[in-house]
Amino acid sequence: MATLLGRVAGMLLLVAALTSGMAQADSRNLAPGFSSLPKGAGIVVMQPDIELFSLSAGGVQEPRADWTDAASKHVQSALLGKASGFGVKLREISESEADELAEINTLHAAVARSISLHHMWAGNFALPTKDGKLDWSLGDAVAPIRAKTGSDYALFIWMRDSYASAERKVAMVAMALLGVGMVGGMQVGYASLVDLQSGRVLWFNQLLRGNGDLREAEPATETVTALLGNFPKTQ
Repeated sequence: MATLLGRVAGMLLLVAALTSGMAQADSRNLAPGFSSLPKGAGIVVMQPDIELFSLSAGGVQEPRADWTDAASKHVQSALLGKASGFGVKLREISESEADELAEINTLHAAVARSISLHHMWAGNFALPTKDGKLDWSLGDAVAPIRAKTGSDYALFIWMRDSYASAERKVAMVAMALLGVGMVGGMQVGYASLVDLQSGRVLWFNQLLRGNGDLREAEPATETVTALLGNFPKTQ
């Protein structure tokens, strides 16, 4: 049974990687009727919702505040750098604004998880009422963002990343010798472009993989580049 579970876990990692790659060239990333941004559109980059964990020998995720702080800075810097080439007017959310709008970030996390499960993964989880379309919205909850920033759109980022501890790595090697596979860390990321007038999610992408590192600037930039790889063009 343990060997079977190890193989299943390995297959899930492979499927996740394939899904990530497919998402970068799939029209499912765009809402019906949306294909590009108007040149000069105003986009506010919301404060990324990020948390990093250490994976214990037994697979328990232990939050690491120091890693999370470093990752938040690296990702925010990479986001602003990447978005500067989108041909839009960027606005970074301030810390005070981010605190006031924290509940909207929480709402986005819930909606993003729903999109990932019911739209990107789909299959048996697909919702018949959606007809395979990216048809999700944050509703009127985004109105305060538009009121505070004057922006047309908001870019939301949600990321969770875990890394095998030294004890976990030893356990992985030991179990591998017995023919049992154990999963290391997993990097999960969601990105959404939201229309601040209607609340509609116009574009969505996800990153699900067993590699990547947000604790250092260069690999964090690679993660952001992968997550925003098929961001809508401007016209």
